[in-house]
Amino acid sequence: MTESSKSNNTAFNTEDVAPKTSWAQALRIYVQPTSLRMLALGFSAGLPPLLVLGTLSFWLREADIDRTTIGFLSWVGLAYAFKWVWSPLVDRLPLPVMNRLLGRRRSWLLFAQLVIAAGLLGMSFMDPKQSLQALVICAVVVAFGSATQDIALDAYRIESAKLDDQAALAASYQSGYRLAMIWAGAGVLWVASKVQGGGAGYVLHAWHVAYSVMASSMLVGMCTVLLSPEPLARPMAPARNAQEWIKGALVAPFADFIRRYRWQALLLLALIGLYRVSDVVMGIMANPFYVDMGYTKDEVAAVSKVFGVIMTLLGAFVGGTMAARWGVMRILMLGAVLSACTNVLFAWLSTRGHDLTALIWVISADNLAGGIASAAFIAYLSGLTNVQYSATQYALFSSMMNLAPKWLAGFSGAFVDSYGYQAFFHTTAMMGVPVLLLIYLVSRVKMDANA
Repeated sequence: MTESSKSNNTAFNTEDVAPKTSWAQALRIYVQPTSLRMLALGFSAGLPPLLVLGTLSFWLREADIDRTTIGFLSWVGLAYAFKWVWSPLVDRLPLPVMNRLLGRRRSWLLFAQLVIAAGLLGMSFMDPKQSLQALVICAVVVAFGSATQDIALDAYRIESAKLDDQAALAASYQSGYRLAMIWAGAGVLWVASKVQGGGAGYVLHAWHVAYSVMASSMLVGMCTVLLSPEPLARPMAPARNAQEWIKGALVAPFADFIRRYRWQALLLLALIGLYRVSDVVMGIMANPFYVDMGYTKDEVAAVSKVFGVIMTLLGAFVGGTMAARWGVMRILMLGAVLSACTNVLFAWLSTRGHDLTALIWVISADNLAGGIASAAFIAYLSGLTNVQYSATQYALFSSMMNLAPKWLAGFSGAFVDSYGYQAFFHTTAMMGVPVLLLIYLVSRVKMDANA
């Protein structure tokens, strides 16, 4: 067993024990350069997913695209679920020229960001009523670039700090991610509203301008990559032939995970695959729900995309701090409980009509819970990886996290059309119940291992 494998096994067996850390020490990490850098890179990561999933669904619904079609188009997000397929290339293959200038991690980050910007610019020229297929192709390009950026960024984050700091870095990353969601959610709606002169209604030119602005916003990530240091390169034995390279890049990372956790790997993968299922499935129909309930772009921007995301930032900060203080598993359970419960609040909201006050309270609770759950979950996934295969293994985990939820989310529009929003939100809340059982079982397995 390698030294890095021992380190990861230790993290797995002891992470539920509260670290001996003062509150001042737990908070100090947030002002260090590594955390601030992760804040900016988190912004770059958080910008594209919403623009090809959540915000795009608002645009499509305003353009009178039916909910069933919108639901199936959410399968664009499956690019995130299959990023493990090309993650070994990002992990080990140097990009020509760029690798010499920037290093392996930063070169892949910049390449992915350029792809994202190009795809968003392409979307800004499309009309979903006339060229829906072309719009979807551009969205797929954005999703592919975004998934690639996630692979490189997760590896960059894991390799930039020791394990004890990963919860705080996850919180910083989530904070930047959620700030991007304000801009990719509220910002795009605000820009579109201002271009069309405010009020309700659909104006195609307004969306074109808004998506052009979003494409230029990727400059934040590009500048951060250019100004950031490359993490210390991990030594890799040179491959003598293609077979040996494939074994080291594709087989070894997965074999390492199975070897370290044995039969427990199945339990861990089940938890990873289902932890965010209730939120992901519900989230696809959130923006169509707001449109159908009569909320304007300005109202959704102010409440759902600004005030709500601020609560997510608070949740990420609280979740990261509590995880550093009390251990990841306890906060993982808390986040799962809160996430399932807040979906019930959306079912209640669906009975209120156009109630702005109720929307504020529901969005606040939902985003606070989501921030806590996300910070704990990212820290948990980071603790499972072996730094020798950080990009590939983390891509496997995050792909498992997205596969089942995003596949199920494709049927969300058809479900709403058949049974209505209230039944839909209650169903997504019930999806969180098996997650609680899995967290309990993982905790028991760890206690047995310690014994």
